[in-house]
Amino acid sequence: MVNAKRPLKLPKNKFLATFKGIAVYILIALTALVFFSGLASGVPTGDEIPLSQVVNDIKDGKVEKLELEGNKVKVDYKDKKIASSRKEEGESIYQVLKNSDVDPKVVSIEVKDLSLQNAWVSILGTVLPIVIMVVFFMLIFRQAKDAGQGIFSFGQSRARLFTKDSPQVKFADVAGVDEVKRELSEVVEFLKTPDKFKALGARIPKGVLLVGPAGVGKTLLARAVAGEANVPFFSIAGSEFMEILVGVGAARVRDMFATAKKNAPSIIFIDEIESIGRMRGMGISGGHDEREQTLNQILVEMDGFTPNDHVIVIGATNRPDLLDSALVRPGRFDRRVVLNLPDLEERKAIIQIHMKGKPFTKDVSIEKLARRTVGFSGADLANMLNEAAILAAREGKSAIDNKDLEEAATKEKLGPQRKRMQSERDRNLSAYHEAGHAIVGHFLKQVDPVHRISIISRGISGGHTLFPPTEDRSNETKSRLLEQITAALGGHAAEELIFKDVSTGAASDIEVATSIAKQMVTQYGMSALGPINISPRAMFGMWRGDEGSESSDELQAAVDREVKKILDNAYKEALALIRKHRAKLDEVAKALLEKETLESEEFEKIVGKKVTV
Repeated sequence: MVNAKRPLKLPKNKFLATFKGIAVYILIALTALVFFSGLASGVPTGDEIPLSQVVNDIKDGKVEKLELEGNKVKVDYKDKKIASSRKEEGESIYQVLKNSDVDPKVVSIEVKDLSLQNAWVSILGTVLPIVIMVVFFMLIFRQAKDAGQGIFSFGQSRARLFTKDSPQVKFADVAGVDEVKRELSEVVEFLKTPDKFKALGARIPKGVLLVGPAGVGKTLLARAVAGEANVPFFSIAGSEFMEILVGVGAARVRDMFATAKKNAPSIIFIDEIESIGRMRGMGISGGHDEREQTLNQILVEMDGFTPNDHVIVIGATNRPDLLDSALVRPGRFDRRVVLNLPDLEERKAIIQIHMKGKPFTKDVSIEKLARRTVGFSGADLANMLNEAAILAAREGKSAIDNKDLEEAATKEKLGPQRKRMQSERDRNLSAYHEAGHAIVGHFLKQVDPVHRISIISRGISGGHTLFPPTEDRSNETKSRLLEQITAALGGHAAEELIFKDVSTGAASDIEVATSIAKQMVTQYGMSALGPINISPRAMFGMWRGDEGSESSDELQAAVDREVKKILDNAYKEALALIRKHRAKLDEVAKALLEKETLESEEFEKIVGKKVTV
């Protein structure tokens, strides 16, 4: 059966858009009419001559016709010449001719009636500017309202809503966090079947705090909880509550919780919650600033007199130490779920997920790739595989190979290559500097094997020597940390030994070595000062949190002495290893100057296999 034709009916929003378009065109046309009407009445046609000359030409019989348009006089001569003139306001052309002893009948006179046109021009000239201003301000206020920036919309929540119809993220889409998923699966059950828990007297948790470094999947997990429970998901960043007007953040909190309750069961996800959840009383503007008012309102909403049944707040942070104790106590954020960087098996699972839809050569090993990427987060791995695909496409390959993956992994940590002209001295300096790192690290038993040495610039570095971890470690020993400091100072030692001078290229190495040494002394108890924790000072001279007390000048001086002792001893050991293996250092530097990059196999052909503990 063929459907009968129906009249076309525009949807309401399309009709409004069409109407707005027509209104704009009408305004443009009216504006043009006023402009050109004024232009037509104000600009003469042909050569303009005095009216007295026109009268004389009529006497001489040269004029065939006069056309009057208001005060404008158009003169058509018998020789086809056209001129124009003007008469005085209110003066009759007939009277002018009679006063000059000219019979008006000797010339054809045509008078055009401009009264209606002048009336319209007068009306439009008065009304049109007002209409244009009204339409202009209506469009401005409408656009401001649509953008959520209207004068009455400051207190409205900026949370983005992901409904059941939005693309769903499930637990199957999140790899490498099996323990966390098991913990969060109970939250899904709370949202799906709350009556089962209420029957046993269990209270539904009000909040879940996801704690972990950047890129481990906190936001993705929160969306997966909403996807598994099939409930609305309100997402907002902590900084989006803040506004220049005092009280706006608190109003947005109230609006967001009210909206979430209307859509219950639902989830509110606050990313970077430390932006508004910092400890109160630490600000420099007193205790009544905008951030603290916003935090107070969140505390009230999560533990006020009105119960938040079937609304669960999920917060994410990588700085739990900054959060106010009232925010993280049981009754508000009842659960704390910690996410760590993925281990070997978890990296394998993450890599497998992000390898979907990408062609790889047969020699690509997930096992080898997972071992190569110790310390990478889930976001790092996803970006690395994407960069590898981009590199392969750029070179016109049909599949991603190991070379692309290696370059992508290096780029992820150090940045892209920078081809720049270097003097011969700079190339020699870089070669011996990187060779110094490699030689010292190779002959220290607890430092990981050298993976790659290069004198090609990346990011802000003039070269790099990579010692990627060969295994996942949850703890570091004192002896291993000391060897890491020694390896970091190897480049500086090689410069001093070979060139009898040092360069600014070792600045970042010295910074890393000093940071490790300070942590050993002030946090890990790995110095002559013993097991003591000396917290660093926060901004404005205040302490982070309310624990501890300011250390004395004598203790700070003792810390400085211990740090210097660790660095001095490490540097002496680095110099000793460089002197002992000077011949190997020269060979590695020479190979770097020829090839610019040495892989682990090429390096070990020169210095031999690494001996480990």
